[in-house]
Parts: sequence; structure tokens; C-alpha cells
Amino acid sequence: MQDIFYPSNDGKNTIHAVVWKPEGEAKGVVQIIHGMCEYASRYAPFAEFLNKNGFIVCADDHLGHGKSVKTPEDLGYFNDAGDYSIVVEDIHRLKLTVQKETGDLPWFVLGHSMGSFFCRKYISLYGNEFKGAIIMGSGFKSKATLNTALFAVKLNALFCGWHHRSKLIKNLAFGSYNKKFKPNRTANDWLSKNPQNVDNYEADELCGFDFTNNGYKILFSVIKQACSKKVINAVPKNLPVYFVAGEMDPVGDYGKGVIKACNKFHKAGIKDISITLYDDCRHEILNDDCKEQVEQDVLDFISENLQ
Repeated sequence: MQDIFYPSNDGKNTIHAVVWKPEGEAKGVVQIIHGMCEYASRYAPFAEFLNKNGFIVCADDHLGHGKSVKTPEDLGYFNDAGDYSIVVEDIHRLKLTVQKETGDLPWFVLGHSMGSFFCRKYISLYGNEFKGAIIMGSGFKSKATLNTALFAVKLNALFCGWHHRSKLIKNLAFGSYNKKFKPNRTANDWLSKNPQNVDNYEADELCGFDFTNNGYKILFSVIKQACSKKVINAVPKNLPVYFVAGEMDPVGDYGKGVIKACNKFHKAGIKDISITLYDDCRHEILNDDCKEQVEQDVLDFISENLQ
């Protein structure tokens, strides 16, 4: 694993990213866009699996996450402008940075959870540069729901500031996620039915922190973008898109939101769309009991679209 650093598009911070390289000649590159309240290096086991199969892997720590933060107070705070597009351009800058070494190797992108919504916006802008996109742990929310969420965040920020970490906003966003998994062992049972993964997440100081109002504004804004007709219509019609999620993932409304997103892509005329929902698996499918099957399914999708 190689650490790299490059300037953020916010003109203020430095982005930390990691690159995993295979032994021997590479077949292609897979760029990972991580989720909320986690960081790039959590994907090391999956990256090493892809390395063994001949792929370079890269991932950045978004602003407010991982080693892209200067102090613990910066966790969950993206940028002073409150602009999701800065995060999207930081993601693209990683691609441009790594491509200086990889040249014209075929390129794939995978976004998980919050990263899946950034990925959906990303491919609407730069989709022609990819051979395929994997949308993991995603879903679909209505414009009305997201406008209400954004109003609540802006109202809270008006009184408490953009750095404030609101328990109310957190409860509105995620308070229902654990309900299907009662009796609850932890507040994060919805992440995985594998208790060790949940415990590892909770023990990690760079995971599970509370988002600031700034963080929620950008989160809800990029979800609104990703679910908009305009953005979905802008995805290249010939880009292969593979949706993968746990059947018991509340982010995807237990499969219904994932299917709805797929249908929206299909309606937009995107020709090659596929979906796999993993029985009895929750949100972090790369850390759940279905992990090996997910890895193989993603590898198969990438291999089929190399040319």
C-alpha cells in the first residue's frame, strides 16, 4: 500500500489517498469512493483481492475523513463552502494523479454508501472515462424528503453553526436504521450481521463519529443530485452499471430503493444495468458474511467489461 497526497480543490487542505499495486503487469485500475464516517484504508482486504487478480486499486480519504483531517474536530466537516462538488473534484483529481503512472489502462469506479451517491454524480460528469461503475450500498430518496432534510440542517446551523454536531439531525437521518435488528447489541447493528465487523467499526476512532451540520448539508445535497432526473440522464448510455447491496440494508430501503434507482437508470436509457441483492446481508457487504461472493461478483463484472 502506497500513501499519496495532493491538494484539495478547496484550496486549503491536503487529500490523503492510498494506492495498492499488484505484482506483475496490471490489467486495469479500480477507484474506490468510500462511505460516510470511514476511510480509504478500510478497503485494504478488498484491494488486495483485486491486486491478486491483476488490478491496481486507489482510494482517497474525503475531506472530513481519515488522514485528510488535520484535527479530530475536522472529522465530519467537508469544506467551508458547503459544496459537494469540491469532493467530486477531489475524487477526480485522484484519478488524474494516478493516471500519470497507469497511462491508458482501463478504469473502473466503485462507490459505497455515501460514496455511491458521489459515484453516481461522478459518472454523470466523467462517465465516458470509465469501463464500468459499481454502485454499492446505495438507494433512492425523493426530492421532497431531501429538501426537508436540507431545511432541517440549515435551520439547525442557523442557531448552532455549521460545525455543530446535532443529535436531532443524526436521529432524523439514521434513527430508524436499527429497528429491524432488535434486540440491538449496538447502535450500528445495521452495518453487518457479522458482530466482529460491527465491533471493529465501533472501536475505530476514524469511524462512526458524528457528522457536523456542514457534513449533513453536503451528504443530503449529493444524494439529491444523485437521485435527480438531470444527473441520471447525464450518465453515458453505454456505461455498464452494476448495483450491489445487502437485501437487509436500510440505506437501500431493504432492496426497494436499490431497485428503484435501477429502474430510474433503465428509464434514462442506460443500456447495461445489472443488480445483485445479497440475501440476509446488511449495509457493509464487503465486511459481511457474503464478502467472498461480493468480491467475486465485482471481479466478474470488471473482467467482463475490460475490453
